[in-house]
Amino acid sequence: MNVPPSTASPTRGRARQRPGDRVFSGLSTGAGVLILVVLAGVATFLLVEAWPALVAPTDEIPGDGGLVVYIWPLLFGTLLSALFALLLAAPLAVAVALFITHYAPRRLAQGLGYLVDLLAAVPSIIYGLWGATVLAPATVPATDWLAENLGFIPLFAGPSSTTGRTMLVAILVLTVMILPIITAVIREAFLQTPRLHEEASLALGATRWEMIKMAVLPFGRSSIIGASMLGLGRALGETMAVAIVLSVSGGITFNLISTGNPSTIAANIALEFPESTGIDVNTLIAAGLVLFVVTLLVNMAARAVINRRREFSGAN
Repeated sequence: MNVPPSTASPTRGRARQRPGDRVFSGLSTGAGVLILVVLAGVATFLLVEAWPALVAPTDEIPGDGGLVVYIWPLLFGTLLSALFALLLAAPLAVAVALFITHYAPRRLAQGLGYLVDLLAAVPSIIYGLWGATVLAPATVPATDWLAENLGFIPLFAGPSSTTGRTMLVAILVLTVMILPIITAVIREAFLQTPRLHEEASLALGATRWEMIKMAVLPFGRSSIIGASMLGLGRALGETMAVAIVLSVSGGITFNLISTGNPSTIAANIALEFPESTGIDVNTLIAAGLVLFVVTLLVNMAARAVINRRREFSGAN
C-alpha cells in the first residue's frame, strides 16, 4: 500500500503568532531591557560622581575621619530605623490583611481596604510634619517612663529627649508609612488563596484560625516576604519624613529615646546637598552609592528567599 507523502509544514508544531502578539512581546522585552539599562546608568553615574571622594585624601572628606568614618554612622542610622520599622510593620500588616480578608464583614472590609490604599498615597512630608508636631510631643511621657523603668535595656538607656524628636519617633513614622504598602500586597495574596483549600480545612473540622494557619499563611508566605522587602526598601530610602522628625547629633548608638541620634543616608543628603560644593558633593553621592548597593542587596536577598520557598508554597 502506497503511503501518501506528508504535507505537514515544518512549522506545524508551533503556533503562529499574530501581529498583536509579536508587538506586545517586543514591547515587553523592550521594557525589561530598558529597566536594566536605566539601572546600569544610575549605577554608572553614582560610581563616576563618587570616584573623587573614593580616592580623595582623608583630610579632604567632611568630618576629618575619612569616607568610611563619614558614611558608617549614616548607614547605621539607616539600617537601624528601617529594620525596626519593618519589625513593627510586618506583623501588624499580616494581622490587618487577615482581618480584612477573613474576619471583617464585607462592607467594613471594603472600606478598610480603600482606607489602606489611601494611606499609601499620603505624601511623606505630611507624615513628617505629623510626626514632628503631634507624635513627638505625645511620646515624651512614655519615653520618660521607659528611661526610668527600662533604662537597663540599651534601647531605652536615656536620658530621654524633652522634645520627643528621637529615633523612636522616626521608627514609628516609618512604620506608619510602610504599613499600607505591605498590607495591600499581603491582602491581595490572601484573597488569591484557593477557596477549595479553605473549605477543605473547614470541612475536616478546623477552626477559622487553624484554616488560616494551614491554608492561607502557607499560600501567602512568599508574598509576605516580598511585601516586607518592598516596605524595607521604602524605609531605607525615606528622606523628608526622617529629616523633619529626627534631631540629629551624629554618632552610633542603639539608644532610641535620647537626644543623640544618628542620621540616615537619605536624610543627610537632603539636608547637606544644597550648601555643598566640590568634594562635599562627591562625598554625598558616595553615600548615595552605598545606599544604592544596600537596597540592591536587600532586593536580591528577598528574591533568593522567595525562589527557595516557591516550591514549598501552597500556590503550587
